[in-house]
Amino acid sequence: MMVTVNLKSLLIFSAFLRLFLIIYGEWQDTHMEVRYTDVDYLVFSDAAALVAAGKSPYQRSTYRYSPLIAFLLVPNSFIHPSWGKFIFSASDLLVGFLINAILKLRGVPEKLCTYSVMVWLLNPFTFTIGTRGNCEPIICAIILWIILCLMNGRLVQAAFWYGLVVHMRIYPIIYALPIILVLDPLFFQYGTKPALVNWSSRKSKSQQISSCKKLMDPCCRCNFLTSLFTWRRIMFGLISGALFFLLTGIFFFLYGWDFLHEALLYHLTRTDPRHNFSIYFYHIYLHYEHELSNLEKLVSFLPQIMVQLVLVFRFAQDFPFCFFLQTVAFVAFNKVMTAQYFVWFFCLLPLILPWTNMKLRGKGLVCILLWMAAQGHWLLWGYLLEFKGKNVFLQLWVAGLLFLAANTFVLINIIQQHTYSPVFQQSSRAASKKHVKQR
Repeated sequence: MMVTVNLKSLLIFSAFLRLFLIIYGEWQDTHMEVRYTDVDYLVFSDAAALVAAGKSPYQRSTYRYSPLIAFLLVPNSFIHPSWGKFIFSASDLLVGFLINAILKLRGVPEKLCTYSVMVWLLNPFTFTIGTRGNCEPIICAIILWIILCLMNGRLVQAAFWYGLVVHMRIYPIIYALPIILVLDPLFFQYGTKPALVNWSSRKSKSQQISSCKKLMDPCCRCNFLTSLFTWRRIMFGLISGALFFLLTGIFFFLYGWDFLHEALLYHLTRTDPRHNFSIYFYHIYLHYEHELSNLEKLVSFLPQIMVQLVLVFRFAQDFPFCFFLQTVAFVAFNKVMTAQYFVWFFCLLPLILPWTNMKLRGKGLVCILLWMAAQGHWLLWGYLLEFKGKNVFLQLWVAGLLFLAANTFVLINIIQQHTYSPVFQQSSRAASKKHVKQR
């Protein structure tokens, strides 16, 4: 007899699992040499204590986040040191709830929704992120909420939260272009909620190819350019931009250049000589005492920009899928890549699973094993470098190249096995106007 798992029981089990891990983490931190708590959580806690004392969070070295994170963790000082872990784990559970809400809105069957949510909630990597004290689940929850707002036609809310999330973590700026492309007058009409394409009417492979060709057609691009500046696009840009600059202005007034450099500018110019998954780390390590030339900076940014533009113009209308591809590519080609960055695309992975033709027992398993093997191979050299003190920098860099190759292989296979499905369908009012113009 098979046990039926519904969302409620899954969330309850996941909540107890996270509670257990938080309690266990307290024990491990006290009794074992290797701490369970993420070092970033200690930084958050110290910064929050400074805020509680009326000081700047940036007096804590290596605090390079929005002051909002420190504000959220102020109760660490007078309720319990694990307060922040509960906030992050609650956000982790919220991500699961939002994944289910997005998939149901797109007409995905309940059983498939639940399986997709499991990919997030029961993933060992993701349920340890929040319980160890990493703030990324908050960012993931906001991004999913933005997707939900766009699907429901709540553009003001989407713009507000988008401005906030870019302030808190600069990387979601990569989603600006696909969001602008999605806000098409063909889908959004005044006074009506945008119509969604149901999961059951997903397109065949031949329709997918024709749709992609249509998007790349010069005539379509010309029409896009002529209708680029619509009031919805302008409104979204103004609201999100205004909130971003408002928060930046307030915290610049409170904390000065320390805030501007640590929370924003540092992440735009960051170069880390310590070993990480990035293919650029070895070059940065060898030349860390010398500032990178403009040509070197351009070379490092060029692959990222080119890949982002291709993905956006190819898949923007299927924007959850586009977000996922963009994030994987952004992380893979970034100058700094740490394991916590993987959660950025793990939260988007369940949103695309109902549209994949990849079978877990076939290519799916191959992709999972290859990605884990490439990561494990890199971690082996990382262990020899950090814990054994062996000079294996070159081997670690080669392992980084292999990890990039594995990411690229997996990404290509995901694209090939994905059924392209635009989120919105053309509104009847827009279709009738288009028909009149053609006549």
